[in-house]
Amino acid sequence: MTLLLATTIAALILGTFLPLRWGVFGFLAAAALLFLTQAAIHTLMGFEGTPLSETMLLFNNSWPAYIGYNLQITVRSFALPLLALSTPLIFRMGRRA
Repeated sequence: MTLLLATTIAALILGTFLPLRWGVFGFLAAAALLFLTQAAIHTLMGFEGTPLSETMLLFNNSWPAYIGYNLQITVRSFALPLLALSTPLIFRMGRRA
C-alpha cells in the first residue's frame, strides 16, 4: 500500500512539473518511467516480502516467470498513478488553451 501511495504522489508531482511542450511523448515517457520503477521495486521486494532466495524457490528459479508475475501485479495497481499523472497535465492543458 505504501508503494502505491508513493508512486501516486510521485506521479502527481511529475504530472505537475512535466513541460507541456513535450506533449504526448513526454506523457508516455513519464508513464513508462513510473511503471518500470514500480515494477522494479515490486521485483526487488520479493514475493510477499520474502527474501529473493526463497522467492526464487517458489518460482522454480525462473527469473522470467518471477518478473512476469511482478509485471502483472504492477499492471493491476497502475491505474491510480496513471490517473494522478494525467490529471494535472489535462488541467494545465485546459488552462493554456
